[in-house]
Amino acid sequence: MLFDISKANIEELHDDLFTEKQVSISVLRLDKIHPLVSGNKLFKLHYFIEEAVNTNHPTGSGGKTILTFGGAYSNHLAATAYACKLLQLKSIGIVRGEKPVQLSHTLQQCLQDGMQLEFISRQEYTQKDDPAFIHKLKATYGECMIIPEGGYHPLGAKGAALIMDLVKDNSYTHICTATGTATTVAGILMAAKPEQRVVSFPVLKGITDNKINIKQLTGEEVELKNLMILNNYHFGGYAKKTDQLIQFMNQCWLQHQLPLDFVYTAKMLFGTFDAVKNDTFTKGSKILCLHTGGLQGNKSLPLNTLLF
Repeated sequence: MLFDISKANIEELHDDLFTEKQVSISVLRLDKIHPLVSGNKLFKLHYFIEEAVNTNHPTGSGGKTILTFGGAYSNHLAATAYACKLLQLKSIGIVRGEKPVQLSHTLQQCLQDGMQLEFISRQEYTQKDDPAFIHKLKATYGECMIIPEGGYHPLGAKGAALIMDLVKDNSYTHICTATGTATTVAGILMAAKPEQRVVSFPVLKGITDNKINIKQLTGEEVELKNLMILNNYHFGGYAKKTDQLIQFMNQCWLQHQLPLDFVYTAKMLFGTFDAVKNDTFTKGSKILCLHTGGLQGNKSLPLNTLLF
């Protein structure tokens, strides 16, 4: 691993609701590994970076140029840029949408970390997985390792599966995670125990193909019967938020000293708490929630929105 993953720890949360419903909730603090390359991002990038560093190539410093994709607030772009900086690899980010007058904090961070940013129209961005478009990118930028958006690739899922190596306690009945591309949930399904349920909280509105995506990432390695998808906690769509979500984030900080990001982890934990309230989890359930990092995204919020 690029960083010391032993910094991640598991913290149990305490609330009268959990006592009343006779369940326990703990959080695997992957965000503690590193402020930029942490959470699920570090794990999803692991095998790509390992391959790049170990492959002799005329570009970069002993490794390939890495090219990847993301939007203006992409944790994946930020993590890739910083990892490449540390390893002295060249990085290129293909950004969804025309270049704005004012770059987001995330994209400014990418530039500071040496990533070359190339902006393309949203329409053109939809072609990012098309072989002809990939060929065009390689013709433009030279031979490079291309990492799909969010690490959506079997290597990304294989890396995400390593997260479960940090879970030494096998008695958890449910593993909860926020879901974007479904790469992380695919990896967790591969590594979870047969008796564990994996609970997915999609953060995008109207996503109906997560099971298809998981099968593409894992082949026939996972049993989807162990997957539970709770679709009602996207708060309007990707990177959308409401006052209710912000209030929940501040309450989690005051009560549990737990910092959350509004794009992923806050929605997942809000959904978990709500599912407990609605008796989705049976009595005696021992629930582990993955804190998948991404806290840098909170810097896009207005000053003093959050208490942490």
